[in-house]
Formats: sequence, structure tokens, C-alpha cells
Amino acid sequence: MNLGFFAQPAHPPERTPFQCQEWDLQVLRWLDELGYTEAWLGEHHTLPWEPNPAPDILVAQALRETKRIRLGPGGICLPYHNPAVVANRIAWLDHIAQGRFNFGIAAGSVVSDWQLLGIDGAATRDMTRESLEIILKIWAAEEPFDFIGKYWKVSYSKGTFPLSGAHLKPFQKPHPPIGISGLTANSATLKIAGQAGFIPMSLSISLPFLATHWQAYVEGAEKAGRIPRRADWRVCREVIVAETDAAAHKLATEGNLGRFAREYILRVAKDYGLLRWYKHDPSVPDSDVTVDYMAKHTWIVGSPATVREKLERYYDQTGGFGTLLVFGVDHVEHASAWHESLQALSTEVHPKLRLHELPA
Repeated sequence: MNLGFFAQPAHPPERTPFQCQEWDLQVLRWLDELGYTEAWLGEHHTLPWEPNPAPDILVAQALRETKRIRLGPGGICLPYHNPAVVANRIAWLDHIAQGRFNFGIAAGSVVSDWQLLGIDGAATRDMTRESLEIILKIWAAEEPFDFIGKYWKVSYSKGTFPLSGAHLKPFQKPHPPIGISGLTANSATLKIAGQAGFIPMSLSISLPFLATHWQAYVEGAEKAGRIPRRADWRVCREVIVAETDAAAHKLATEGNLGRFAREYILRVAKDYGLLRWYKHDPSVPDSDVTVDYMAKHTWIVGSPATVREKLERYYDQTGGFGTLLVFGVDHVEHASAWHESLQALSTEVHPKLRLHELPA
């Protein structure tokens, strides 16, 4: 099992964009130094707790300050952009990365984003499919073509030098690895991932819902005649490691992970009837789902020995996956403790994990 990282990125609403970017860059430098294999960074437009509308800019900056870690958006919300522009920007960024870029895509699930951009939320998955078709067609094209879709029209022309037409192709061939994130039960986007052979990424939800993610991916793969590989599956989880169980619990509940859950995640989950996503047992009353509950039953929190035990059990319960994506929250007020947590996971927990071998 590899260690990776996923961030919305999540920041307290009082942070300035500059402060958000500086923190995220620092964390990415730490991850690179500690041997984490990859990091994915989300895109949102109307969420004060998830404020970054341009993860590609963060990735471009981080590529200059890291050496080994693979970086990418997690993901670009395809319905929000002209696909030809996305194809060019990602191809350009892939060249900047020189082989360590991942292209994460998403359909976008935030109602206020849809309202701001004038998008029909019911159409976002169809828009994602069409956008991706256009992007891949542009990257593979050797001859001019016209594409007239339901949502976009694209005319690919080579033109006459020096006034040429489309000319940018990705650095990685045929294109950078593509990952798709899923959140809801039986995720439709993970079915797309399975069908296309892309990287499936499951965001932070409870085990019963996580099982439906793998099934959705398998369903998509089998529909396309592909063989799903658990080694490709990325699973995101909140992980906090400290010297003792008590210290880890305190950092998780009293730091910004706890604040993020208390002021944002649990509030939204209660308003939209989604608390079941975070229960380790469906019979748990909604009133019991608190930050303290999540630290004990949902997140993976504790000393190195405790976290190792919890991770081994979690891995077995999921059936196994290829990469654990540690969920990232802004811990500016506890920066050294967060760095120590990332370090302990990498150097004290990860090397000692006893995991069953995944099928080829």
C-alpha cells in the first residue's frame, strides 16, 4: 500500500488566499521529503471552507518546490470549463511536470457552484462524459475534426504555420494518468472510471458506503470488458498520529480537523440528511455523530501502534486498496504536530503494516 494525500484543500474561512497557498505548498514540500507518492488537490468556487478555485495553479507552483511526488488536481470539475481549454492547460502542465503529473477530474457536486456558473446540476455527469471525450479526442488527434456535442462544439484544425491551429499534446503518452473521485453511494463517476480504465478515488466515507464504491468501479469495468485492479484504487481517510492515543485524539478533535468537521462537514450532513455517510454502524443515532465520535469510530487516530492496528483492520474490511490518501486540513496553529503526524505515518507506521497481498 502506497501513501498519498488528498486535500479539498480545506482551510478555515478567515484565511486569505495567500495564506492558503503558502500552507498547502509547505505541506506538499513535507510530503515530498517524507516519501509520499502522490497528492491530489480539489477545485471549488463557492465554499469558504474549500476556497481554491484553481488547483492547477497550486500544482504548477508545487512542481517547482518538490522533486519526486506526483501532483495533480483532484479534480478539475469538467462541466465548469470549456474542454478544449482544459485539454491545452493540462497538456501544458504535464510538460511542466516532466512525467510526475496526474490528471484528476470530477463532475462537481456543489449546488452553489452550479448556480454561480449557470449549470444544470442534473446534467453534470453527462457533461463530464462529453468533456472527457473531447479532451481525449484532441490529445489523440492527428487529423482535423469537428465535434458537435450536446454541450460543446469543437473544431480541431491544424492551420497553416505560423498561424497554426491546435498543437499541444501531453508530455506523458498517450496522456497523464486520469483519476476520478467519487463520494456518493454507488458512485456514477466511479462507474465511469471503471469503464474507461481510470484511477478510482474514494473520498472520506464510512465502510458500508465504501463497499458500494468498489462495486460501482467493478460494474463499470465489467461493462467495458476490463479487469478491475484493487491496486489502482485510492481510498481517502483522515489519519492523525501522535506519541500517545490521548495526544492524537486531542489534536484531531481540538485542532482544525475537528473544527472542519464541527463547523462544516457535520453541519452540512445534518442539513442534508447525510450523517449516515459517517457512521461505522447504521444503527447509531444521528445525535451520537459528533467530532468525538468521528475521532473514535470514523477517522484513524492514535499512537503509531494504534494507527497501525486500525489501518490493518481498515484495509482488511475494505478488501484492500493500492494507495491510502491522507485527508489534508489546514493545521497552521499546530503545524509541527501535523508534520510529526505525517512523518510518523511514513516512518513508524507504514513500514510495519502487515497487509494481505492484492490480486494481480
